[in-house]
Amino acid sequence: MGELKSQMGAIYAKAKVCMDKNTCLNLEPGLTQIMAHSTNYTERLFAWENWRKSVGQESKSLYERFIELKNSQSVLNGFDDLGDEWRKRYESDTFQEDVMEIYMQMEPFYKQLHAYVRRKLYDTYGEDYIDLQGPLPAHLLGDMWGRFWNNLYSLIEPYGGKPAIDPTEELKKQNYTVRKMFETADNFYASMGLEKVPDSFWKLSMLEKPEGRDVLCHATAWDFFDRKDYRIRMCTNNFNFDNFNTIHHELGHIQYFQQYKDQPVVYM
Repeated sequence: MGELKSQMGAIYAKAKVCMDKNTCLNLEPGLTQIMAHSTNYTERLFAWENWRKSVGQESKSLYERFIELKNSQSVLNGFDDLGDEWRKRYESDTFQEDVMEIYMQMEPFYKQLHAYVRRKLYDTYGEDYIDLQGPLPAHLLGDMWGRFWNNLYSLIEPYGGKPAIDPTEELKKQNYTVRKMFETADNFYASMGLEKVPDSFWKLSMLEKPEGRDVLCHATAWDFFDRKDYRIRMCTNNFNFDNFNTIHHELGHIQYFQQYKDQPVVYM
């Protein structure tokens, strides 16, 4: 399984989309910038579709084998399959029903939010691309996965003329480089009486994308289980508010690792 994960990670890191004859882009930073800022419908769709073709087609057989092995592992551990193992972690016999109940409570607000965003996308892209009665096109939702909609703010701002809630320009004025953003987040946790990262964190982490190398840029925090070595892998950009939020999130994982370092591994 480790070899399969390594192969899939390499495919994910090296995948490129050629937007034209002279411009071929990795996910980070090129395609991510398009998905965050472009309002060109066809450009976004081209990037969205072709990145999936590049990564998905090459990874498909590896992923199918990986799932077979994970399911077999779960069966050996007494579960029906991997999904059953995941659900059992919640220690609830009514887990699926509980999730559906929460969804039903949220559904009215969820529909209103979708309707509002759909109308704003209609105002930007027009009736040729947006059906006011249909679903939201995933490739228009701010990132490659349609997960976080913060990059849509300039299109869906509810009250024009009010102070911006995105402090990117202020980050530039105050010279919030990659290092300063990480130090600020580290100081945030320390201000609550929690631990600062060890010196080795700054020496061993990959906080920016190396030049001349294809690397997996998805931000992740790592515990090397020796009670002292904690790292983050992230292709961070200077003055980037989205990255600034992610840094706080990832350092939250590091804080967890540090707080639990003297506990049995099961807690980590």
